[in-house]
Amino acid sequence: MLRPTLNSLSAARTRLPALTAGLSTSAAACNVTAPNPRMHLDPSLQALLRDVDMSLTKGATKHKAPKKRELDVFPQDAALVDVEPFEEEEIEDERLHRKSPAAKFGSEKIGSLVLPYELQRQISLVVGEADKHMLREDALRLFGTNGKGENSAWDPSYDVKYGSREQRIRHMEGDGTAFATVALPPHYAAIAAVLRHVRQRLEPEYRLERVTEWMSGAGSGLWASMHVFQEKLPNGTYDPDVNNVNMSNSTIKSYTSIEKREGLRMIGKRFYGVNMELPEDRAVWHKAFHEEDALPRSKRNSAMALSAFALAAQPSPIARRRIVKQMWDSGAELLVGLIDHNTKEGFEAVADAREWLLRQGRKEMDEAESSAFAVRGSHVIAPCPHDGACPLYHPGAMKLVCGFSQRLHRPEFTRRTKHTKFGHENVGYSYVVIRRGERPARAATQVGRVGEVGMRELEKQADADITPKELLLQVEHERLLQAASTEGAEPQASPATEPAAGEITPEPLSGTALEAALRHEAYSWPRLVFPPLKRSKHVILDTCTPEGKIMRMTVPKSQGKQPYYDARKSEWGDIFPHPPKNRPQERFQPPARMADGEAPVQTGHDIGKRKLKGMKKPVTYEAIEDDLKLKQKQEVKDRARERKAMQKLQRREEENMNDVD
Repeated sequence: MLRPTLNSLSAARTRLPALTAGLSTSAAACNVTAPNPRMHLDPSLQALLRDVDMSLTKGATKHKAPKKRELDVFPQDAALVDVEPFEEEEIEDERLHRKSPAAKFGSEKIGSLVLPYELQRQISLVVGEADKHMLREDALRLFGTNGKGENSAWDPSYDVKYGSREQRIRHMEGDGTAFATVALPPHYAAIAAVLRHVRQRLEPEYRLERVTEWMSGAGSGLWASMHVFQEKLPNGTYDPDVNNVNMSNSTIKSYTSIEKREGLRMIGKRFYGVNMELPEDRAVWHKAFHEEDALPRSKRNSAMALSAFALAAQPSPIARRRIVKQMWDSGAELLVGLIDHNTKEGFEAVADAREWLLRQGRKEMDEAESSAFAVRGSHVIAPCPHDGACPLYHPGAMKLVCGFSQRLHRPEFTRRTKHTKFGHENVGYSYVVIRRGERPARAATQVGRVGEVGMRELEKQADADITPKELLLQVEHERLLQAASTEGAEPQASPATEPAAGEITPEPLSGTALEAALRHEAYSWPRLVFPPLKRSKHVILDTCTPEGKIMRMTVPKSQGKQPYYDARKSEWGDIFPHPPKNRPQERFQPPARMADGEAPVQTGHDIGKRKLKGMKKPVTYEAIEDDLKLKQKQEVKDRARERKAMQKLQRREEENMNDVD
C-alpha cells in the first residue's frame, strides 16, 4: 500500500489554487449559457392545472380565521333599546295524551327526585367544615356497614344514647353531620313522594298551613312539606317541576319539630336558620310533645301530623303507641305519620298504627259526646282503597310487605360518605295517609277512561260501520256544498239529527269537573302493591282492591287498546281505573306459622312473584359474574380431582412394577 510523503503533499498544495480557478471559470461558463426553453403544454392540460390552482385557492380561503367583530355600543338609557322578549316554545309530549285521563291521574309520579338546591348548599357547607375521616367514622358508627361499600346495609334509623356528658359533647355535632349526609336525602325523597300524592288526592282548595313532625331528625319533613305545598300558579295549577321550587313561596306558616336527639335538633336549626328569606318564628324545635301543643278545632282543618322513619326505630311497642297517640291527640286533620322502611319491621309498625287510628275513628263515631263535632271518624286516603283489615298484615308471621319505591339522585357528599360510585338510590318505604272524617261514598260514574289511543280505536270502529252507500251520499253532499259556495249561494242548514251508532261524542266532563270526578272515583280504584307482570298480549296486576283483598287482575289485549295501553304503562304504586275483563283471582298469602291441625292454604302462593314456571331468569351482569365464578371454581375442583386421580394411578403402576421386579 502506497503512503503519502512530505514531497507529494507539498506538490498538492501548490496545485490547489490552479484547480480552484479552473472550477470557477467552468461554473461561470455554465451560468452564461441560456436557460432551458419553455415547455409547450397541451391546452387541455393547462386548463386542468388552472382548475387545480383554483381549488387550492378556495381551500386556503375557506380555513382563514374569521375577523374579530367589534363590540357594539348600546345607549345608556335602557328605554331606548328595543329588545324583543324571548318566548320559549312549549314542546308538548304526545305520549302523555295517549293514556286516558283516569290512568294519568292515577300514575302521577315525580320520577327521579333531586335534593333541593338550598338544602344541598347548606349540607355541603357543613361537610366542608367537618373532618372527612371523622365524618366517615361517624357514619359507620351510627348506621353500620359490613365493609363492602355499596352492598352494605345503611339503616337510616338512628337512636343513640351517650355514655357521658363529654362523649355527648364530642359526638353531638358529628352525629348531626353524619345523619344529614347519609339519612336526610332518602328521608326527604320518601316524604316528598308521599306528600306529592297526598296533594293530588286532596281538594284543589285545600291549603296546608301547619305541620307537626315527631322524630323529625334534621328536618326532612320541613323541607319536603314546604317544597310540595306551594302557592298555585296564576292559572290555578301547581308547578309540575317539584325540583324547582322556592321555600319562601310555600303555604306552610308554622312548623313544630318534636325531636329528643340534641345533635339532630342543632343541625336542623342550622339548616333552617341560615335561610334569611324565612322568619325565625316560622319553625320551632321542642324536645317533647305537651298537651298545650294540641290545636283548637278551628285550626285543625289546615294542619298535618307527620312522623317518618321513626316507628320501627322505637325500642318497644309501647313507645310506638305513645307516638301514634300523640299524633291523634294533636287534633291535626291529616295524619301522614306512618312512613317507614319497606321491611317487615317497618311495615308491621305502619300497619299496627293504621289499625289503631282507624279504631279510634270508629270509636269516635260511636261516642255520643262527639255527635256535635263537624268532623268525626277517620278513613284512609292512600295507599289502601278500603278501611278494613290489611290482607298482608300478619303480626309476627309476615312474608310480604306493602311497600313502594322512589328514586333519588344522590348528592356528591352522600356518594363520598358511602364510598359508592352509583349516582342514584332507590328509596323503599311503606306508608299510610289517614284523614279525619267519614270515607266518601263509592262513586257510581266512570269518566275519563278514553285517551288518544281509545279515540283512535273508536274512530276506526265508526269508519268501519259506515256502509258504501252512505259514503257515496256523503261525497255527493260535500260536492254540492262546494259548488254552492263557489257560486255564492248560501247552503241551507240541515236539521239537527241524533248521533249515529258508533259516532264519537265528546267527554261529558272536562277541566276541573273531570278532575273532581276522578278524585272522587280514585277512593275505590285498586292499587298496584307489586310491580306489574307484563307478558305477551296481556298484563298481570296484583292489586289491593276496595273489598280488602289482594286480587290478581289480567288485562288482555282483547279488552281494548286503551285499557291494554294503560296497563302496559302502569307502574308499581299506581291506582288502576279500568275494571278487568275477566273475573279477578283472589290471592291470599298464608302466614308462616299455621295453627295445629290447620292445612296450609295453597291459593296465592305466587303473589307478588315475577317468576313463573318455564320462564327463564332475567339476565343481569351480577348473575353473569356469579355464573362465571361458579364455573371457575368448578373447573379448579375438576382439575384438582383429575390431578389426584393421575397421581393415584401412577402410584399403582409403580407398585405393580416393584412387585414384578
